[in-house]
Amino acid sequence: MMSLNRSIFLSNAGISSSSSPFTGRQRGSVPSFPSSLRVVAVNSNRDRNGSVLTETTRKDVRDGAGSSSSAIDADSKSTVAPGGPHEVYDEDAAIKEQVVTPWFVSVASGYTLLRDPHHNKGLAFTDKERGAHYLRGLLPPTVVSQELQVKKLMHIIRQYQVPLQKYMAMMDLQESNEKLFYKLLIDNVEEMLPIVYTPTVGEACQKYGSIFGRPQGLYISLKEKGCIREVLRNWPEKNIEVIVVTDGERILGLGDLGCQGMGIPVGKLALYTALGGVRPSACLPVTIDVGTNNENLLNDEYYIGLRQRRATGQEYAELLHEFMSAVKQTYGEKVLIQFEDFANHNAFDLLAKYSTTHLVFNDDIQGTASVVLAGLVASLKVVGGTLADHTFLFLGAGEAGTGIAELIALEISKQTNMPVEEARKKVWLVDSKGLIVSSRRESLQHFKKPWAHEHEPVKTLLDAVNDIKPTVLIGTSGVGRTFTKEVIEAMASFNEKPIILSLSNPTSQSECTAEEAYTWSQGRAIFASGSPFAPLEYEGKTFVPGQANNAYIFPGLGLGLIMSGAIRVHDDMLLAASEALADQVTQENFDKGLIYPPFKNIRRISAEIAAKVAAKAYELGLATRLPMPKDLVKHAESCMYSPAYQTYR
Repeated sequence: MMSLNRSIFLSNAGISSSSSPFTGRQRGSVPSFPSSLRVVAVNSNRDRNGSVLTETTRKDVRDGAGSSSSAIDADSKSTVAPGGPHEVYDEDAAIKEQVVTPWFVSVASGYTLLRDPHHNKGLAFTDKERGAHYLRGLLPPTVVSQELQVKKLMHIIRQYQVPLQKYMAMMDLQESNEKLFYKLLIDNVEEMLPIVYTPTVGEACQKYGSIFGRPQGLYISLKEKGCIREVLRNWPEKNIEVIVVTDGERILGLGDLGCQGMGIPVGKLALYTALGGVRPSACLPVTIDVGTNNENLLNDEYYIGLRQRRATGQEYAELLHEFMSAVKQTYGEKVLIQFEDFANHNAFDLLAKYSTTHLVFNDDIQGTASVVLAGLVASLKVVGGTLADHTFLFLGAGEAGTGIAELIALEISKQTNMPVEEARKKVWLVDSKGLIVSSRRESLQHFKKPWAHEHEPVKTLLDAVNDIKPTVLIGTSGVGRTFTKEVIEAMASFNEKPIILSLSNPTSQSECTAEEAYTWSQGRAIFASGSPFAPLEYEGKTFVPGQANNAYIFPGLGLGLIMSGAIRVHDDMLLAASEALADQVTQENFDKGLIYPPFKNIRRISAEIAAKVAAKAYELGLATRLPMPKDLVKHAESCMYSPAYQTYR
C-alpha cells in the first residue's frame, strides 16, 4: 500500500519516483560535455584467474553520430554476436554467477537527469531545457512553475491522515527532487516542521527498519573500526561543513533505538538547510552503531543495525575517537560536529573531551539550554524582574536539565557579576530520587553535583514546589503527565503568572499539555512546550502555546559558525544566540501568550542569530574568515541556500 501511495504521490507531482543508482557520481556537479558526447558503459566479466570472458560496449551518440570522438569514447566493437538488443540488456542472464565490474559513465541529461534529485525539476523543465537535455517525450508537454508544484504537493500531503505517511512522502520527495522538498518545507514551515521533525520523526525512528528505503547518511558500525577514514571517503560530497551524529541510545524520550536513530540526524540536517540556509551538499548525517540494548529491536526481523548488546568502555571510546579524528583529518578544523541524542553517561564526557580540540556542539545540552534561556529572557517582559529575581525548579536532571540550568546560571552571573557558583543557588533540580541536595552529593553523578544545595531531603515534586516556591517550573524528565493538577495549582497559588515549560518530547512524554497548564492555572500560566500543541480557548480568551524548539537555535548557530569560520564553540556564543532569539519576540506575540516568535519568520530569525554568533566568534578571536563583514545580518542572508530552480543551458 505504501509503495502504491508513493507512486501516486510522485506521479501526481510530476516528479520521478526513483533516484539514480549510480552512487559513484559526485552529487551536486554536472560536467559540461559537448552535445556529441558518447555515453559508454563497459561490463568486464572475468573468471577466477582474471581473464576477460566477455566485454560489452554500448555507445550512444546524440545529435551528430559522425562527429569526432569524445575523450571518454571507447572501442565500439562487441564480442556479443549480433541478433538484437537483448544481447546488450540480457547478456548477464548467461553469466549471472560471474563477478562483474559495474562501470558506468553518464551525463546528467535525459532519463538520468529526471532521477537525479539534486538537479531534477520535474514538470518545471522549460521547452528549451527539454530540447537541450534530451527530455522530450520523457515528460508530458505541460510546463508548470515550482510554486504550482508546491501547491499540488501540499494538497496531496494534506490528504494523508497518518503523520507517518506524510513523513514518508516528504522523504520520498527529498530523494527525488531536492529543491522542491526544501521549497515546500520553507514555504510551509509551521505546518511541515512537526512532520519532518518532532514529534513525527520519533515514530519514524521507532519504525525505521520497516520504512527504510534508501540510505540517507553514513552508518559507521563496529565493523568499520580501523577504517573509518575510508568510510567517510565513500560519501559522495567532499566539502562537508556540518555533521550531525548520534549513537541512537537516547532518541528523544523514546530510549535506545540503536541504528534506527538515523532519522534524527537526517531530520536535523534538513532543518539546517531549510531554516538556517546551510547548503544540503555540505550536510552529512551519521549514525554510530555500537549495538542496542533494546530487546524488541534485537528480536525484530526488520531491524537494520548490529544485533548485539551495546559496546561500552574502551571499545566504545576507541570507535568514537577514531571517528572524531577521521572527521577532522578528512574535512578539516572548521567542520561542525553536532552530537545528538547520546545517553547522559556519554554525552557530557564526549562534549568535555572534544570541545577543546574540535568544533563540537551538543544540541541536547547546549541547544536546548539556549532556546529555553531565550524563552525565559523573553518572558521577563511579561512577568517583570531579572533572571536573578526568579527561582527555577527542574523536574529532570539529565543532559537537557543540567544544560539549561548551567546556561541560566551563566547568564545570571554575566548580568550581575556574581560568581557562577553563587548564581547556581537560584536553580534547583529534582531527579528520580527527589530534590538534589547536599546530603546526596557523594552518590550523585558528576554533572549533578553543582546543583546539590543545602536543604532537607524532599522526595516528591509537589513537596519540592511547596518548599522551594519557584517562579519557573521546567520539565525535562522525559516522563509524561508528571506536572499534575496539584503541582500546577501550587505554582499558581504563589505566582500571579507562573512560568511552566513542559519540554519533554515527543508529545506523549510532555509533562503536561497546554490545556492542563492553562486550565489548572486559571489562564494565568506562561506556557511553552517541547512538542507542538494546538491553540485553545479558555474563558473566552485564545491561547497560542509556544514551542521551545531547538530548531530556533541550532540552524542559526550553525550558520554563524560556518560563515565566520569558527574553530571552537564558546558558551558566550550560546548566550548571544539566546539573546538574539529573545529580541525577535514582539508585543503582538506576548498578547497571544507566546514567548517565542512564529516559525514563519524563521529564516530571518536564523540570520539574526547567525550574525550575533559570528560577531561573538570574531570578538573572541575564534573566527578564521577575515576580515569580518561590515553587515553580518546581510552577509548571513547572502550565504543562505536558495531552493529556487536554476536555469540549465
